[in-house]
Amino acid sequence: MPSCYRHIFFDWDETLWDFEANSRKVLWHLVQQYKLASHDEQASRLVECYHHHNQRYWELYRRGRIDAHTLRIGRWQQTLRDFGLDESLTAELAEQYLELLPEQTQLIAHAREVIRQLCRHFTLHVLTNGFQQVQERKLLRCGLSGYFQHLITAERAGSRKPDPAIFQYAFQLTGASADNSLMVGDSVEADWMGAQAVGMDCILLVRDAAVSVPPQVPIINSLQDLIDRLC
Repeated sequence: MPSCYRHIFFDWDETLWDFEANSRKVLWHLVQQYKLASHDEQASRLVECYHHHNQRYWELYRRGRIDAHTLRIGRWQQTLRDFGLDESLTAELAEQYLELLPEQTQLIAHAREVIRQLCRHFTLHVLTNGFQQVQERKLLRCGLSGYFQHLITAERAGSRKPDPAIFQYAFQLTGASADNSLMVGDSVEADWMGAQAVGMDCILLVRDAAVSVPPQVPIINSLQDLIDRLC
């Protein structure tokens, strides 16, 4: 990797913050609190169903086909509908989920120590499609907000990865440029393709060996690998 980087832009969910684990913890809590399942097997299937719809709705949101409200409500409404549950709970569950989720603090392995080391050599930022208030709380609750100069969200930028506009907004805000910046993320479409569109280097964190990534995409299997590549 080039040694000319001055700025590193990190995706947040599933790159530094373990969305899967944190989300499951909150979902299990809500299933129990609202008595949405009669036994553990049913609860597990409901959680999996929610994650399926969440991924589907996020894909639609990223492509600009739905707005944030539809994302927040739709994933819950569809899950409740699939299980024949009371859909009048949709808005309350959506609100409770977003209230509890940012309080969770499980990070991707080695995230904290890698960020602490990298901040000695680079200016760090977060570049995420997540919601501004939710992501601010996540960073604060994890004790990592002080390591990042800027938190740039789709809401703040008015565009979403992979749209080049969010990257251009990030460059303008931070004083960075494509030539002296690196994107670190976990999504081929949102992170790598978005960075490529503006001439910016990108590395993807791929923790699951079963995940297929195009051969031209630089990958790491652990955040620790960033230290070997950059420091």
